[in-house]
Amino acid sequence: MIPMVDLKTQYHNLKEEIDCAVLDAIESSQFILGPNVTAFEQESAAYLGASHAVSCASGTDALHLAILAAGIGPGDEVITSPFTFIATAEAICYAGATPVFVDIDPATFNIDPSLIEAAITPRTKAIIPVHLFGQPADMTSIKTICENHKLLLIEDCAQSFGASTGEQQTGTIGSLGCFSFFPSKNLGCYGDGGLVTCASAELADQIKVLRNHGSRIRYHHHIIGYNSRLDDIQAAILRVKLKRIDEFNTGRRRVAHLYSELLKDVATVPFEDGKGVHVYHQYTLLTDRRDTAMALLAEKKIASAVYYPIPLHRQEVFAAGCSGISLPVAEDVASRCMSLPVYPEMPEESVRMVAETVKAALS
Repeated sequence: MIPMVDLKTQYHNLKEEIDCAVLDAIESSQFILGPNVTAFEQESAAYLGASHAVSCASGTDALHLAILAAGIGPGDEVITSPFTFIATAEAICYAGATPVFVDIDPATFNIDPSLIEAAITPRTKAIIPVHLFGQPADMTSIKTICENHKLLLIEDCAQSFGASTGEQQTGTIGSLGCFSFFPSKNLGCYGDGGLVTCASAELADQIKVLRNHGSRIRYHHHIIGYNSRLDDIQAAILRVKLKRIDEFNTGRRRVAHLYSELLKDVATVPFEDGKGVHVYHQYTLLTDRRDTAMALLAEKKIASAVYYPIPLHRQEVFAAGCSGISLPVAEDVASRCMSLPVYPEMPEESVRMVAETVKAALS
């Protein structure tokens, strides 16, 4: 059996340090906004090169709180990708705003900057590019569009911790960056967790208030807030893993590059332009014979998955607002994409076995 991700092996490799960190956090009994939370925020900000970093309860909450802190609300529109997990659009809707979907680039699967300006209206307040599968979006072009049209730039970095474009880490290019620490992420905890990077102290303060019931001082509440705090035990785990994030991402890239070398003649393998660092949260290829490949992989007890089979503009929940909209690239990619197992500790022989199985199915 080859799984999509092997969290147990990673835990066993770090067991002594993680167990010690968790037990120390329990012994301290400072579970809510404790010392590990503060330390993790400081350490992650330093790693990312962010001015400020504020943790929260999940990646979805990171997006939601960032959108609220940016002052986006009912009547506003936010441009984003249709080829992403629904949380990106959900968070826009939570704030009462409307997601506007723009088609994707066929090479990177990220939002296509050349199509963004046609979607801008007087109601547009922000653009949320998604660094999908760990592939940085074209932030130079998107940031220029935001500056020209005076729009906020909020990055969805749920799948891209440690990815970079130019000399900047994803999450530090816009006004706000939103990260997820779901267990299977490149940097994952053992539950849910999230982080918002902020370009200004004012935004960071607003996120802190929103995550803690709208309160700066205990029992004093000046806005409606939320209960969205990263707990100290999860922060302790993340601190252990953060020290190794470059090692983890290097391991993922090792696996991905071997896949690409072995599969380039039978499928469309992931694109890298050399301008940034792709960290391969998922290794996703394109093939017209997806079902055939996935069936043979399943027969060999090798996991595979489709992220994502239905673009957001085709989801029932958005059907009314997206009636008649055609986003052909997203629709085509959704119909042909498949993801293979990828994790830092994956042995070379397992990578080769997966690739050989895919080649046998597609040849």
